[in-house]
Amino acid sequence: MKYYINKTIKADIDTATIIITQELQKEGFGIVTQFDVNQALKEKLNVDFRPYRIMGACNPTFAHKSILTEDKIGAILPCNVMLQELENGVEIAIINPVSMVSDINNDEMKSIALQISEKMHRVISNI
Repeated sequence: MKYYINKTIKADIDTATIIITQELQKEGFGIVTQFDVNQALKEKLNVDFRPYRIMGACNPTFAHKSILTEDKIGAILPCNVMLQELENGVEIAIINPVSMVSDINNDEMKSIALQISEKMHRVISNI
């Protein structure tokens, strides 16, 4: 099983960010963090890097259920979404929640992760 769900689209990174944000919203997720990697590398290391973003997506209902079910699950929340500009477009990759909980000995948490994974697969397929 891959640890991510991905798709490459013909767009620039700003357009892809809008598209993924809208699709995540349709599944009840909001963007709670956003990190512009290439900007940070330029500022901190004076390194030029391709456009690359990491966003944190959170569905409050699932976050609440997850924390009640597995109190240390916050170590892997929110769900990371990565965008990187490539020659053929922008690759969007979302963490696969099922792979993230595979080592957790908690069947209820695995069930929640499966539900979230289904939503993330819909997000990617709808792009």
